[in-house]
Amino acid sequence: MTDNKDPMVPDGEVTPIDTDYQIGQDNIVVNVGPFGLDIHNRVFAVSAIMVIAFVALTLLFQQQAEPLFSSIRSWLTTNLDWFFISAANIFVLISIGLVFSPLGRVRLGGTEATPDYSYLSWFSMLFAAGMGIGLMFYGVSEPLTHFGTSFAGTSTEGGIRTDWAPLGAALGDAESAERLAMAATIYHWALHPWAIYAVMALGLALFSFNKGLPLTIRSVFYPILGERVWGWPGHIIDILAVLATLFGLATSLGLGASQAASGLNYLFDIPLGETTQIVLVIGITALALISVVKGLDAGVKKLSEINMVLALLLLVFVLIVGPTLAITYGFADNILSYVKNLPALANPVGREDSNFSSGWTAFYWAWWISWSPFVGMFIARVSRGRTVREFIISVLLIPSLAGAFWMTVFGGTAINQVVSEGYQKVAESELPLQLFNMLDALPLSEITSFIAIILVIVFFVTSSDSGSLVIDVISAGGKVDAPTPQRVFWCTFEGLVAIALILGGGLVALQAMAVSTGLPFTIVLLIASFSTLKGLMSEPR
Repeated sequence: MTDNKDPMVPDGEVTPIDTDYQIGQDNIVVNVGPFGLDIHNRVFAVSAIMVIAFVALTLLFQQQAEPLFSSIRSWLTTNLDWFFISAANIFVLISIGLVFSPLGRVRLGGTEATPDYSYLSWFSMLFAAGMGIGLMFYGVSEPLTHFGTSFAGTSTEGGIRTDWAPLGAALGDAESAERLAMAATIYHWALHPWAIYAVMALGLALFSFNKGLPLTIRSVFYPILGERVWGWPGHIIDILAVLATLFGLATSLGLGASQAASGLNYLFDIPLGETTQIVLVIGITALALISVVKGLDAGVKKLSEINMVLALLLLVFVLIVGPTLAITYGFADNILSYVKNLPALANPVGREDSNFSSGWTAFYWAWWISWSPFVGMFIARVSRGRTVREFIISVLLIPSLAGAFWMTVFGGTAINQVVSEGYQKVAESELPLQLFNMLDALPLSEITSFIAIILVIVFFVTSSDSGSLVIDVISAGGKVDAPTPQRVFWCTFEGLVAIALILGGGLVALQAMAVSTGLPFTIVLLIASFSTLKGLMSEPR
């Protein structure tokens, strides 16, 4: 690990090295094992043993696992919702502060660095890797759920379960309920999650491209830990990052399998249930393995771009054949409602809407944070050459607006079907099936539903192969060109963890592990934010 040449930098260019941060890199122990593995012994060994043990124990004790996972999720989101909400607010404030700070002029990779990817490729990769499966799963179901719980009667008096309504408000008219529902939905998919990703990605890019340190989570902590970052404090940080990434991905893969199974049942009458979901996990993990072997440019990049085209086609179709005017005018109203309600939505104390703040927001923030090592490292790898200001603005605003528009098109169409057309089927169906029932009320439903299934599967693949590459980098001590067999190992175990959680409690188990691994990594990310600011202050602007 003494070679300072960054594998992401073309031949002839030199990565800027800050000698204050270079000392001690040789202490990262990376060995080539008998099976061609190039690993950081302690991080790989401890992480692999813990993951293997988890899979084995969950499969052996399936009946006991489900109530245990349910209790874990309930306790964490109920008692620590204030902590997750406060932490996410801090990440947003840090990101906004950097945009207006002189530190925003720092260029990732040095003053002469140029971007490795075009804006289109860059946006496609970070959007597909960051939220793809979630947008497909929750694009219809979350706005509908919030609408149903806020529009809980004909007036705001009597018999209204305010604890179920976002912000504790039960609204008597459909338009107000829709705006509040969309504001609550956008809150979960806009600035806050992307600020979480941006803070992690910025630290990784800075300390790798500008400071010359290995591309791994521990490197971000060098200003605080110094040489200790190469010892057990650094090992623990990287192990937590591996576990958070693996279980965060498993949650998404489980959601994707559930929705794909519902779509296949809707189109082809393929039986629902655990067996179908497990077969899907196995099949899609196999596709992800192929993409992993091909690498970033040949695999992830091409799949991401193909998926973005398919997603855009589906989005435009629903926009045209759905309530076009209502969606178009509603988008601006939804953004304004989001801004107006943001202080109440982001308030961490004194909440009257415990089901919303605990059941939705706390889970979401823990999930996004558990994804942050994966998405953050992936965004860092493709963001060399951008200034900090350009990076923050792009990572925060572009995906946030795209996500808000996606939710407006799909969620708004579904709400319009319920309110204006009396189409109750979409609201009464289970969450994974609501997207397909919404499409069923539109023309060419069989074709669009099939495209939706393909989107879920390819988003599944891009998340799995991107995650495998990132976990592999962490477990190899920051090397981005580690041997293929260990990437295959991690990709395989992502699928096995998802299968174990499906059998050990389904959606509740998936969410429980995302929250459990997200909790310690929230603390890690808060400290990393402070360390990143220290690192930026030493950079030329």
